[in-house]
Amino acid sequence: MPNVTFAPAIQRHVPVPARDVPAATVAEALAEVFVERPELRGYILDDQGSLRRHVAVFVDGAMIRDRVRLGDPLRPESRVYVVQALSGG
Repeated sequence: MPNVTFAPAIQRHVPVPARDVPAATVAEALAEVFVERPELRGYILDDQGSLRRHVAVFVDGAMIRDRVRLGDPLRPESRVYVVQALSGG
């Protein structure tokens, strides 16, 4: 099963351990985590269910492409890492 890990900066707001989830897409993986930690959803997704601008998700070391539907596919051995994105100006 894919493994989902949240960076320490996110866990300062909502502690959530890394866990394996039955999921075929990033959306499904996050939905599994939100079942146990519903308060995490607001930190990660906006009101339309898209990734917030300050959040980045990596699957097997590569940033996901679909920030709206989160449809990037996962393999059984995939590693999903959710981090706060840095912005500069």
